[in-house]
Amino acid sequence: MSLTKCLPVLLTFAVLAPAQDFFLKDGDTVVFYGDSITDQRLYTTFIETFTVTRYPRMHVKFVHSGWGGDRVSGGGGGSIDERLRRDVFAYQPTVMTIMLGMNDGSYRAFDEDIFTRYKTGYEHIIESVRQALPAVRITVIEPSPFDDVTRAPNFEGGYNQVLMKYGSFLQDLANRDHLSIADMNIPVVDALKRANATDPKEAQQIIPDRVHPQAAGHLIMAEALLKAWNATPIVTTVAIDATEAKVRAAEDTVVSGLKHTGSRITWVQKDERLPMPINLDDAVMKLAIRSSQVMEDLDQQMLKVTGLSSASYSLKINGKTIGSFTREQLASGVNLASMSTPMMIQAAAVHTLTLKRAGVHNTRWRNLQTPFEKESLPRVTTIIENLDALDADLAALQRTTAQPSACFYELAAE
Repeated sequence: MSLTKCLPVLLTFAVLAPAQDFFLKDGDTVVFYGDSITDQRLYTTFIETFTVTRYPRMHVKFVHSGWGGDRVSGGGGGSIDERLRRDVFAYQPTVMTIMLGMNDGSYRAFDEDIFTRYKTGYEHIIESVRQALPAVRITVIEPSPFDDVTRAPNFEGGYNQVLMKYGSFLQDLANRDHLSIADMNIPVVDALKRANATDPKEAQQIIPDRVHPQAAGHLIMAEALLKAWNATPIVTTVAIDATEAKVRAAEDTVVSGLKHTGSRITWVQKDERLPMPINLDDAVMKLAIRSSQVMEDLDQQMLKVTGLSSASYSLKINGKTIGSFTREQLASGVNLASMSTPMMIQAAAVHTLTLKRAGVHNTRWRNLQTPFEKESLPRVTTIIENLDALDADLAALQRTTAQPSACFYELAAE
């Protein structure tokens, strides 16, 4: 993954509400269920990498079970009951997310009969899941948007208004059946509006075909689900008083060996977490970040240094130059998660493993298990077992790679 050089992301410390527990727990198995938008394996792999890097001691298994074209009745992968049996129940998940609706509305103006089929079909899914997995924690996801922002709607009101009505039904269903819910529609639409006002041509690339977002759109979707799951935005928080050479705050990290010698401040930092890797070398991703709350909601790795005497300072971590900052910027706080730090590079390596692991499972599922399900072929069974073992090996390597290590910081006057 390409990583950003220093970007001008400078944040002051915010007063945060009391933290709630993260929705996912050690030992959970999560199945992401849905249509082609889930089948892209983008918002799902972002969530997987975030979980592994932000909670590196927690063991959670992720299964990506999206199938292009699916509706509440099923689709190319089989009927809904067949899909649930093979692609959900078989994994005995403790957590399941469901995102369906884009295809169910049939890309036309609101139709009451079509909507009734969606409601009935969705209720059947919830009932079937609860019967098979009584303890499962279900998160229903309001459908991600059809882009009626950067291009004119195809009919009066636009198709996204239809999807929002489907989302309103899911809100009622979640309240009635005590489900958790995430809205992947409004946050993306809001970002599209801001992006379109800034750069209309580039904004169209967030959802190029108006249905399937690029990675930039999926990152905003992942943010929405992670917020619904009470994920912490904090990577680390460090505040240093240069005048007295004291650490005033150290959250989710241990700072040791602080020294202030002349115009140079050094210390060692052992973090508990890694930042969420985000490719800010990509123009569409940068536009989406500027147009959303992703950094504020997912990636706050704050360094604040007060009491500095020189006008500007160079920051190095493990000998790698991170950037140059004014005294005022450092006093307000800089977000290291927006920069190509050793920690960000390490997190990017975790995401590479996430993508490889998800790809191995998809090969196992779509190219072997599903097409050969009705044949008893020992070689196929052996290959599937080997791919499952490779999947487990990659998951273990993900967690090993996500374990933070001590880093040496040097802040020197320029």
